[in-house]
Amino acid sequence: MSDTGLTGGDFTEAAEPFRLFSAWLEDATKSELNDPNALALATVDAEGLPDVRMVLLKDFDGRGFVFYTNFESAKGREILGNMKAAMCFHWKSLRRQVRVRGPVEIVSDDEADAYYATRPRGSRIGAWASKQSRPLESRFALEKAVAEYTARYAIGEIPRPKYWSGFRIVPSQIEFWHDRPFRLHDRVVFKRSEGGEWEKARLYP
Repeated sequence: MSDTGLTGGDFTEAAEPFRLFSAWLEDATKSELNDPNALALATVDAEGLPDVRMVLLKDFDGRGFVFYTNFESAKGREILGNMKAAMCFHWKSLRRQVRVRGPVEIVSDDEADAYYATRPRGSRIGAWASKQSRPLESRFALEKAVAEYTARYAIGEIPRPKYWSGFRIVPSQIEFWHDRPFRLHDRVVFKRSEGGEWEKARLYP
């Protein structure tokens, strides 16, 4: 567990959400078997029908929570359609959840380029080869596309596709949930005021 004093019931005393999130993510990194940065990302389509899938958090700071994707994918199109989203982290080993919701912004080209450069070469090739979320006639077609882009970028750097970048959820609300006996859970929500300050409240379980 982290030594921040923000674990268990102590988290209800936290004054702002990002330091608390950092402490909980640190705990999850030690206790979760796979992908402690995994989250469920919720969006809505053009008809207002909700959609959800698992993605990986790649960065966060006081501005918000960042993940990367193909902007021509289903989630990319849905976010670009209304620039709002929600996410939920669930760390089963810790019996904790964090829920985030708010408007979305596109990260800068410099941020996207810097992250893209850290990806394994095969993943960078995959960003070119995969027409994410669109119909695929066969596995062979995907493997053929991978082979073609591997040959095209056999030497030198692999550029970032213009349709591949990052989204940042700029939270208007962040809720922290911790399991307690008899379903009398601890819940604390931070809401951003019009002045940009965080206002905190406890919620009934």
